[in-house]
Amino acid sequence: MPRASLISCCTRLHAPTSRLSLFRRSHHNKLTPSSTRCFSHNVIADFDGTLTRYRVNGVRGQSIIHGILQQGNADYDAKREALYEHYHPLEFSPLIPLEEKTKLMEEWWSKTHDLLIEGGLTFDAIKQSVSSSSIAFRDGVVELFEFLEEKEIPVLIFSAGLADVIEEVLRQKLHRTFKNVKIVSNRMVFDDDGRLVSFKGKLIHVLNKNEHALDMAAPLHDQLGVDNGEEGEENAYVKQRTNVLLLGDHMGDLRMSDGLNYESRISIGFLNDNVEKSLESYRKAFDIVYLNDAPMWGVLEIASQLFPTEAS
Repeated sequence: MPRASLISCCTRLHAPTSRLSLFRRSHHNKLTPSSTRCFSHNVIADFDGTLTRYRVNGVRGQSIIHGILQQGNADYDAKREALYEHYHPLEFSPLIPLEEKTKLMEEWWSKTHDLLIEGGLTFDAIKQSVSSSSIAFRDGVVELFEFLEEKEIPVLIFSAGLADVIEEVLRQKLHRTFKNVKIVSNRMVFDDDGRLVSFKGKLIHVLNKNEHALDMAAPLHDQLGVDNGEEGEENAYVKQRTNVLLLGDHMGDLRMSDGLNYESRISIGFLNDNVEKSLESYRKAFDIVYLNDAPMWGVLEIASQLFPTEAS
């Protein structure tokens, strides 16, 4: 993308130069003559509105949590929509204390999961929902993932949605897999006929979507044909990473690194909507902010600075 076009759609508000330098020094300290692996680094990313576009063809894009999934049963789709209409305003209400709101979110997610099971959701319905959806990734996401895969840097995609749906989106929309990408989300269990029968692990919702979810979620063995090893070994491997590059589009996404004993974190925020109203708060919360559904090229440029090759 030409630089002029990039500047027109995104704004870097301030660059944490001291932390950039710390990342680079840590990177070189971890290199050996026989390897260029970045052993101390970790990338944590939200999915909806961060890796995916906020708007597609001028219309608000669909979300993994509430917008994309049609389970092939109109009555149950309507019931889930009714839950959304009831609970969604409560999620953003400033009048509800956090403890009470957390219970409400647990209630919402539990009821939704129950409806998916009762309504007979099938894996074929997931594939059809993704195929007919308008969900799309930001330009540059594939290139960023390819760069991080080459460097063997783990990418944790945190979502309060459904891991199986996210993986199907990766299959259909990116047409490839990445061995370094792990999905931390709610995992489904299907019977031999491909019908949903239960969920693995503890419930992950919007208010507990943080690094502690690694211990709450089902094993990180993805279903993309990649063997990720034992659960405890995998989680320990991730938690040893001391430098975090965090990508999110909401203030709450900053909590995704909670539970990691990191030495340095660089946070990149995507402010997709209500820019004038939210700009100042995003400026204070995130180290770097991109505006108006910006592409991922700027993040790729930053990653290239954070994780340079040995010769650089």
